[in-house]
Amino acid sequence: MPLYEHVFISRQDLSGAQAEGLIEHFGTILSDNGGKLVEQEYWGVKTMAYKINKNRKGHYAFLRTDAPAPAVQEMERLMRLHEDVMRVLTIKVDEHAEGPSVQMQKRDERSERRERR
Repeated sequence: MPLYEHVFISRQDLSGAQAEGLIEHFGTILSDNGGKLVEQEYWGVKTMAYKINKNRKGHYAFLRTDAPAPAVQEMERLMRLHEDVMRVLTIKVDEHAEGPSVQMQKRDERSERRERR
């Protein structure tokens, strides 16, 4: 099955438990349609670059999935209809990266950047 990575932003006035509940909710939608939630990460509340629906901040969540295309399409459709979800981004990848995402790594664990002159 194809591999996907999803990032979605939910409203800032949700509690942390409610935002993590959304991750579980969309994971069950995938599993009901023949997919599998490989990994999930809750990135927390972050400030956005611009306002979306009068919100300056949002709860960010990251999902790695192994699912057929119809299951992903159904999950995206329900995400877009859900009143608490503001934005959704889905990317098809060749393979999932090992370990935590860049957002969850500490600064000193990240690969060295090019030195400034």
